[in-house]
Amino acid sequence: MSALRLGRLSQACVPIRYHRRPRAGFATHTPKNPSLQVSEEIQEAIHTKKPVVALETTIYTHGFPYPQNVALASRLESVVRLNSGIPATIGVLNGVARVGLTAEELIELAASAGKPTTRKISRRDLGYICGLGVTGRKLNGGTTIAGTMVLAHLAGIRVFATGGLGGVHRGGENSMDISADLTELGRTPVAVISSGCKSFLDIPRTLEYLETQGVGVGTFADGRQGKVEFPAFWTRESGVQSPTVIHDEQEAAAVIFAQSSLGLASGLLFANPISSQHSIPKTQMDAIIAQAILDAETSGSIGSDNTPFVLARIRELTGGQTTTANRALVESNVIRGTKIACELAKLEADVGERLDRKRSYSINKSPSAEKTNQSPTTSVGQTPSRISPVSLPHTDVFVAGSLAIDLSCDFMPRKGANSSITPLMYTSNPATISQGLGGVGQNIASTIQYLDTSVQLCSATGNDAAGTVARSMLAAKGLSLSGIVEKPSARTAQYVAVNDAQRDLVLAMADMTILEECHSEVDTLWKASLEGCKPKWLVVDANWDSLTLQWWIKHGKAMNAKIAFEPVSVPKAGRIFVSDPAADFELGVLPGHTVSLATPNKLELASMHTAAREAGFFERNDWWQVIDAMGLSASGSRDKLVSVTDPGLVDDGIPQQSIQLLPFVPTILTKLGEKGVLMTQMLKPGDARLTSSANSKYILSRADANHRTLGGVYMRLLPPTEKVPATDIVSVNGAGDTFLGIIIAGLAKADPQPLVDLIQIAQQGSRMTLRSKETVSADMKMLKDLL
Repeated sequence: MSALRLGRLSQACVPIRYHRRPRAGFATHTPKNPSLQVSEEIQEAIHTKKPVVALETTIYTHGFPYPQNVALASRLESVVRLNSGIPATIGVLNGVARVGLTAEELIELAASAGKPTTRKISRRDLGYICGLGVTGRKLNGGTTIAGTMVLAHLAGIRVFATGGLGGVHRGGENSMDISADLTELGRTPVAVISSGCKSFLDIPRTLEYLETQGVGVGTFADGRQGKVEFPAFWTRESGVQSPTVIHDEQEAAAVIFAQSSLGLASGLLFANPISSQHSIPKTQMDAIIAQAILDAETSGSIGSDNTPFVLARIRELTGGQTTTANRALVESNVIRGTKIACELAKLEADVGERLDRKRSYSINKSPSAEKTNQSPTTSVGQTPSRISPVSLPHTDVFVAGSLAIDLSCDFMPRKGANSSITPLMYTSNPATISQGLGGVGQNIASTIQYLDTSVQLCSATGNDAAGTVARSMLAAKGLSLSGIVEKPSARTAQYVAVNDAQRDLVLAMADMTILEECHSEVDTLWKASLEGCKPKWLVVDANWDSLTLQWWIKHGKAMNAKIAFEPVSVPKAGRIFVSDPAADFELGVLPGHTVSLATPNKLELASMHTAAREAGFFERNDWWQVIDAMGLSASGSRDKLVSVTDPGLVDDGIPQQSIQLLPFVPTILTKLGEKGVLMTQMLKPGDARLTSSANSKYILSRADANHRTLGGVYMRLLPPTEKVPATDIVSVNGAGDTFLGIIIAGLAKADPQPLVDLIQIAQQGSRMTLRSKETVSADMKMLKDLL
């Protein structure tokens, strides 16, 4: 299966709900550490415990020539993202050590390969080259394994994938020529994944030295049984038995986790043997190495010149075969390293969740509570929800989602007191505070109503002051209260946004627990309403708990309604893929799909993809059947994706993630802020776009002409027709909800316009909301004649 057939490859991969984020790139280095910069993406990933994989740069500055090195760098970063990781390429650029090079910076560093000002940077060189940078001499450098480990550890990265490890040189017992990589592994707690060490080194002494340094060494069994040999870079066997055997990435992650839990300060080496397809026979390689070492001695190449000379000579003697093997093993190691990082992140999350449950149980457990008889639909101490059964008229759209009171706090710095536009932490700040009606479900329903499309909102409020205000404001908008349940013992949902002086989000707090406590009552509260409305479309947002969310989807589908899913936020986006036997529900795939449309932003898309992968959705046979039927080309696939999107999106894995989710959600509209909207859609056989010359460039693939349910895959990036200046933005709340509301209002028409046209209208409506104090601009009414 081709790379873009996607198979089991996974994505990662990450502003929330149209909040504008800081510019991507490096955080400005502070006077405290002018010599080290860690990119914002890596800082965020470390903070949120995402799987990060360190990558070295010596392979680009002192290995592959320019521009082949740039192509390799791009490929390896893409491989990390394709497997759900975050790549952190590490190097020294312009005298500053950098963790998480941007594409532009990586190209700049790679272009300096071979220049006298470009150094090979190990631990000993970091102080020197960064010190010169402080004085104004801005040199570049590719970091070795040792140098990369140091910087990765400083940034908080624990997994590092590379090609081959340095080691003890032959005759090292006399020359003391021992790679700094080995010493670094003994004192820096980073796990290194490599294809063993170079074949021309003294492998037995290398392993002995690592043992002395207290470094754990394991070799992946890679399908082999019993004891295995430590690999020798270009060959799978070295003749030396591996100290331990690692059977899979989960075992490797557990070792890293235990090493960290025990507080051990040494590193780990996981040897990943080169694939059988690219392995060079050991006898052939031994003869070539012997000749290369002899030639090195004859030429007087010793010390730091020895390894480059030997490598170049081996490349010549194998006719370039080792170069092909190099590429293959490095990519294999990066894939393996990314999977280990993902398993480690999963393990740490699982352990943390178990500890939280244990703490919660020990605090909340009480004998009296255990003996209390409970109603099957009412929790202890809970007053049953007050509902008035109402026969609802037929409506085009039924929205099941949150209704909340929104508080927006806009920082107002005192004149002359502080030039900062950002409020101070841990103290009170002057602000303009406004209150409005919000909630994702309410925002979507209000948008649809403004466009003269019949809509019913179903949600819940508490019997509190906020609930009274919410119901009053909803009635004032003209939206029906018949689907709004009052839960006396619950708190009405509220959302508080703290914005800086430019109205960019600094911090938000959301209390949506009222919707996460409805599952035991959902049949009683809303089933009759849903059945009475007989909607064309059911829109559900992810503020519901997973069981209730799946209840809505299951019953909406039973009513023959099309389902639209709004992911809401990164933590909640994956709820649609939670498998729970209690739900008696399984998300269907084409042609029996249960969800028709989703509108995530790129972070929510990654969250949905990760949840689907971790829950095993990409292992299902029915998913594979749809993927196989796509007919995506094995050649030029990246070029095709780039041609319909852009290189940055492809590097981030966004188109690939969308394609993998299509069997479950055949229309995905990914909101990309200033870049616009990425439309990814499964086309049915006979769709006019499959034969239209104007749309041919957006057709990623065509299914077999005889396929009964699948015509092809359509992907198109729709940039905004207008960008809203920062000075014109009044509030970012509700812009994404407005977008989905317009799309659904258009699709609910008897003769809907093409989706591309609806997206452009929806982008216009989102701009109206950005310029409005309300979470949905009342000017939306101006767009109804366009639908």
